[in-house]
Amino acid sequence: MECEICGKPVPEHNPIRAKIEGSVMVVCKECSKLGTIQKAPPKPKFRQQPKGKKQNTNRNRNYSRRDEPTEELVEDFAIEIRKARESKNWSREDLGKKINERVSVITRIETGKMTPDTKLTKKLEKALNIKLLEKINNVDLNQFVNSSSGERTLGNIMKIKRK
Repeated sequence: MECEICGKPVPEHNPIRAKIEGSVMVVCKECSKLGTIQKAPPKPKFRQQPKGKKQNTNRNRNYSRRDEPTEELVEDFAIEIRKARESKNWSREDLGKKINERVSVITRIETGKMTPDTKLTKKLEKALNIKLLEKINNVDLNQFVNSSSGERTLGNIMKIKRK
């Protein structure tokens, strides 16, 4: 087993799990200092299913690449929306009426305090005649494989900025 950040070996019998930037990862002792160490989850107890009752299989659905989004919101969406609205000489109230949204929602989007969902983004694109969604290019993770270990780690993909 290897550290998910730097790729160093981690003991399999007693791996260290640390919460770093909101994600729980298996890490080495040095990388565990970047977050808070988590207790090992309790082992699940075996429960026999009562006879005649089927387990709900919808809950355990496996997701595939097809379920991943193919478009993402442009980085400077707030500025683009404001510029497009101002170029049409519309107030926030006018835009809100056109797309059937509250002025507070428009304000929060334009100030960057709120990220619109896909449905609202498409409404904004249509009303303002702008492009806010862009295609996602699939990243080939094989280019980030560390030559020493041969496995992908976050450290291979991201540059860690130490203080």
